[in-house]
Amino acid sequence: MKPYLASTILLFLTTVLKVQSQQITTIYESETLQIEQISPNTFVHISYLNTEDFGKVACNGMIVINEGEALVFDTPANDEASLELIDWLEKDQKTKVKGVVATHFHWDCLGGLNEFHDKGIPSYASAKTISLAKNAGYPIPENGFKKKLTLEAGNLQVINQFLGEGHTKDNFVAYVPFDKVLFGGCMIKEIGAGNGNLEDANIADWSATVLKVKSTFPDISIVIPGHGKVGGTELLDYTIELFEKQDQSEL
Repeated sequence: MKPYLASTILLFLTTVLKVQSQQITTIYESETLQIEQISPNTFVHISYLNTEDFGKVACNGMIVINEGEALVFDTPANDEASLELIDWLEKDQKTKVKGVVATHFHWDCLGGLNEFHDKGIPSYASAKTISLAKNAGYPIPENGFKKKLTLEAGNLQVINQFLGEGHTKDNFVAYVPFDKVLFGGCMIKEIGAGNGNLEDANIADWSATVLKVKSTFPDISIVIPGHGKVGGTELLDYTIELFEKQDQSEL
């Protein structure tokens, strides 16, 4: 068996065991939106984007809920699912949505942003993301930051930080210290995933950026990728290895 294949299988089995131990619970499900609880205060929202290159793609975002307040990280992929998510948070969970964050400028991060704006919910992104969204003709987040922004849901902090280029030149991560959860967005791959959309990627820097994520947040227990199954830090290691090989193959 080739070493790379063997290591991929081992990582996959490790992920399965960790995901099982996390006791992920589906608490809401419809044809357009699914919500899973992965820790006491952290949830994953899953919606679906129809693409020309990859077909119907499941897209992950994060929700943090504490003391009657919520933060959403990446909108669902369309207006319908975004409105559904807002209604679930406000009506079913009785929470005030304090803000929505777009972790990079692609449609699967901000495609439903106008629904949040229509509800008067503040939106946040890096200054780079805002600029790129404008150039692409996409919905535009309202509030920008340069390198780092800390937001709060109740008494829980969420750290949003740009640590380098990878999937895009503006991609950043969001970390929930209390739950030790990292939302890696599309910069982080699930175990066994391929390269995905490289249209705006910086392959040369991608692995180094993920290494910076690991060193900046050393207490990560749970990692949410932009697409696919939640896991642990083995998703970071898999992504590092994947794009180290990709970069070497282009030399």
